[in-house]
Amino acid sequence: MRIASIDILRALTMVLMIWVNDFWTLDNVPKWLQHASAVEDYLGFSDIIFPLFLFIVGLSIPYAINHRLSKNESTWTLGKHIIIRSVSLLLIGFYMVNYETHNETLGLGRYLWCILMAVAVVLIWMNWNKSPIPKKWHIIFQSLGIIILVYLAISYQGGDLGEVSMKPQWWGILGLIGWAYLANALVYLFTKGNLYVMLMLWIGFNTLSVLATTTDLLQFEGILSYISPLYTGTIPAFTSAGVVATLLFKRLAKKDFKWSYSVLIGLGILCLVYGLSTRPLWGISKIQGTPSWLAICTGIGFLSFILLHYISDVLKITRWADIIKPAGTATLTCYMIPYFIYPLRNLSNIRLPEILNSGVIGLLISLCFALLVVLFTGWLERKGYKLKL
Repeated sequence: MRIASIDILRALTMVLMIWVNDFWTLDNVPKWLQHASAVEDYLGFSDIIFPLFLFIVGLSIPYAINHRLSKNESTWTLGKHIIIRSVSLLLIGFYMVNYETHNETLGLGRYLWCILMAVAVVLIWMNWNKSPIPKKWHIIFQSLGIIILVYLAISYQGGDLGEVSMKPQWWGILGLIGWAYLANALVYLFTKGNLYVMLMLWIGFNTLSVLATTTDLLQFEGILSYISPLYTGTIPAFTSAGVVATLLFKRLAKKDFKWSYSVLIGLGILCLVYGLSTRPLWGISKIQGTPSWLAICTGIGFLSFILLHYISDVLKITRWADIIKPAGTATLTCYMIPYFIYPLRNLSNIRLPEILNSGVIGLLISLCFALLVVLFTGWLERKGYKLKL
């Protein structure tokens, strides 16, 4: 069963993510819309989007896993599926992060390298079984995608002199989602969705976030540093909160629908108060991953879910979201499209007039770009082309 509010919240978040990711092409963007810098104690609008997406991943986990279990899929088979999905996200994120540090001129150059990476992702993770392409071509396309990824790894030239090979860095947006999904989905699966275990997991990740911010206990080097998104707590805590929100909502709604709203609104307000009151201790910083940033964005997640649930699942007002629906049902496809557009734009050196790249006009043009990406995603989905991990 699909919950309209979750799909709509996911679609809204993806549209906003594409929009704020386009700000680098603009001038005179208001400060409150931008990401805060690493040294600022500040929460920009852009700093809320990714945490909200992680929260939505958590909201979806109970529904997705329960749906597969209802089809008599074994726990171990589903566990393997979770691991494969997580590794896929980590791999794509690994390539995306290394694209950012690829030399612009050496070898293939950064932009051609990025286009080939995006092509490989499409070839490997396209849901070919639902596409109009004959089955005999599926394995050929996927094999070609793997070959391209191997070639890109071999030909990679990072650094000023091309002396740097591909290496794990911060894993990128998709990689961080992969770590958060892996930890929360496996715990949910093997504890059979136990609310109290997930509550403890949420509290545990929040505690790790505090320890990572206030002590050196979680500062590791070498291989352990590669899994730092897990043991520093902040990233998976957003997803744990989403899982807890769904479990609490489902349990309380059976008895008293209004009570379920009250509890989740209360949790949202509690998180906001905790985050704001601890701001003098840790500051609000996305880049530093402070507990205050974690708490405030988690509170926004709880309140956003309840607001959209009331609008879309209770009042049944959903027509307004039809235009962005593909961003919620074909999210990975939507996310990948700009990885074709930006490199092609840079290679062709096509630029809009300066007046269209600045201030309010630029922001509106950028928002239109995000909506066009979503519309194109919907067209591809209707034709049977959709990425699926």
